[in-house]
Amino acid sequence: MLRDGAGRQRTCHHAIRYADPPIQLRLIHDRHLICEVSDASSTAPHLRRARTYDEGGRGLLLVAQLTRSWGTRHTRTGKTIWAEQALGFEAG
Repeated sequence: MLRDGAGRQRTCHHAIRYADPPIQLRLIHDRHLICEVSDASSTAPHLRRARTYDEGGRGLLLVAQLTRSWGTRHTRTGKTIWAEQALGFEAG
């Protein structure tokens, strides 16, 4: 999965482009890698399917396809979007 960091890059890019400051990035390295991006907006992103010639609308779909799981949680100051990906080889 995403050993080249493409998922983290896409998540950070979207945070900078669409988020309301302040923006916070947190990486948690445990059994898996969790990337969290928090911002001051309470508007949660939604998964959609872009049409062939749309210039946008694929970011969250790619994150969903390339990570183990992802989600959004609301906080006192806005929201946090997170994505979890496997580290190395996973048996099973």
